[in-house]
Amino acid sequence: MGATTIGALVGGVIDSMGGDEDASWDGALKGAIVANVLKVVVPMAITYAVGWAVLRGAGELKDTVFGDVK
Repeated sequence: MGATTIGALVGGVIDSMGGDEDASWDGALKGAIVANVLKVVVPMAITYAVGWAVLRGAGELKDTVFGDVK
């Protein structure tokens, strides 16, 4: 199952648990949208964090090898 389908199912279930009289399709639609947004945002955040850690480590390594250059 894709993330969009799982997001739609979870959103529909959460919306139907709210006790409102309306249909749960709007919760399913919101869940599908959130799932698609997270498919883009989470990899970008992980990539940024890894890149930041690598640059930070490279700076520390440079300071260790060459001394603290000011």
